[in-house]
Amino acid sequence: MNLIEMLKAALFGLVEGIAEWLPISSTGHMILLNELMPLGGSEGFYSLFEVVIQLGAIMAVLAIFWDRVWPFGRRDNPEPAGEGLLAWVKLDRIRLWLKIALACVPAAVVGILFDDVFDRLFHNYVCVAVALIVFGVAFILVENLRKGHKPSIRSLDALDARTVALIGVFQLLAAIFPGTSRSGATIVGALMLGVSRTVAVEFTFFLAIPVMFGASLLKLVKYEGFITRQEFMLLAVGMLTAYVVSELAIRRLLNYVKKHNFKVFGWYRIALGVAVLAFFTIRNAG
Repeated sequence: MNLIEMLKAALFGLVEGIAEWLPISSTGHMILLNELMPLGGSEGFYSLFEVVIQLGAIMAVLAIFWDRVWPFGRRDNPEPAGEGLLAWVKLDRIRLWLKIALACVPAAVVGILFDDVFDRLFHNYVCVAVALIVFGVAFILVENLRKGHKPSIRSLDALDARTVALIGVFQLLAAIFPGTSRSGATIVGALMLGVSRTVAVEFTFFLAIPVMFGASLLKLVKYEGFITRQEFMLLAVGMLTAYVVSELAIRRLLNYVKKHNFKVFGWYRIALGVAVLAFFTIRNAG
């Protein structure tokens, strides 16, 4: 077992655990990191690795929010008509999952049909850098425009079908353009629609559960290579690290948005996008 490769996998997991939840694009960070220190493994393994380690990150969401997303269990005060099996179904959780399912439809349909096409067309440093910069500017503009305006949607229960569907359209941008950031796209979209920062972030976390599970499953199904013991260990280390770091990142972000806006992430995205362009331009010129 190569210790250096294990340490690299842990570093990738660290970056994934932070960048997946902050609206700063895990893809942009992964591209730079893999250029600076390529991860070992067979040809095509890295494209599998960078998606599958997301499972570690999503397990952190389930661990933190389990009580808020698991729809089964005895209700404290079941209605008379809800005795029997229905008394063990938490209707507010069911409504939440229906909203999540509705928001996931656009990205799921397009991803299943055109995932390989989008990877081929847009998974390059120019598109990633442009997406980083454009959505960085979007964060700053949205925060400036909504300054002084109270959000009209301040709870998950207040999210209506129209708002959820439109958030799903914004999430679609992340499925098409790497570097957009799934969390970044959904948060920007939610803020533009009058959703509070806290609700936007929480709904983004919940949306990640089916999206990231689905993306990982799709990559595993399409992977044509054979995963060696070494590669399996790299996946395990990356996922475990992503899980631990995600626990910390999610809790910190929830606390942060209660008192601050997202402008700092916008400026960071712009700086990272410029850094990506500069790095590859200098490397290619050499």
